[in-house]
Amino acid sequence: MPVIHARPFDFAFERGTIGLVVIDMQRDFVEPGGFGASLGNDVRLLQAIIPTTRRLIEGFRTAGLPVIHTRECHRPDLTDLPPAKRDRGNPALRIGDPGPMGRILIAGQPGADIIPELAPLPGELVIDKPGKGAFYGTDFGPHLQRLGLRQLVFAGVTTEVCVQTTMLEANDRGYDGLLATDATESYFPHFKAATIEMIVAQAGIVGWAASTNTILEGLHV
Repeated sequence: MPVIHARPFDFAFERGTIGLVVIDMQRDFVEPGGFGASLGNDVRLLQAIIPTTRRLIEGFRTAGLPVIHTRECHRPDLTDLPPAKRDRGNPALRIGDPGPMGRILIAGQPGADIIPELAPLPGELVIDKPGKGAFYGTDFGPHLQRLGLRQLVFAGVTTEVCVQTTMLEANDRGYDGLLATDATESYFPHFKAATIEMIVAQAGIVGWAASTNTILEGLHV
């Protein structure tokens, strides 16, 4: 069985059961002038991973392996948005409000789109999720079963929120998760570092971690 050299130990995989999940690389989070920037975050930290994430995506495509994208967004009528999520912290701009790129985190609005550099190809699965994790309130799980996937490589933003949440959800459902450490990022670098350590702690209590180069070498692409 082929392996990817990873922490805390080698990640063994089968080519027919492994796929890539790219979490929430959306304009509102990554681009200047988006929702993330309006909250005072330095989006340059997230932009820095775009080339590496693109290379990871292209590697999976070259290998003929599935690439799945997620977007955190809500219905225009906000029926899938709990008031506690919308109002927490009493922000000046709330989900659903008019923002720099249309209504904030609303499906179909420009800010909710995946950035052009990482745009899905026709036929690639895109999961719109109302929560932090990709399993909650979506058909992500049934799609994974349909594709025969049991091992998931994760990339995207932010490491400590939506990426980690989805890895935890996947772990609870019996999936093996491997985080691409240089294809994920946070507005707070120390949060990213701490999250990676939590994922690989205690012999991989949540999953594995490896660089994009190492992952692609393991896939032989």
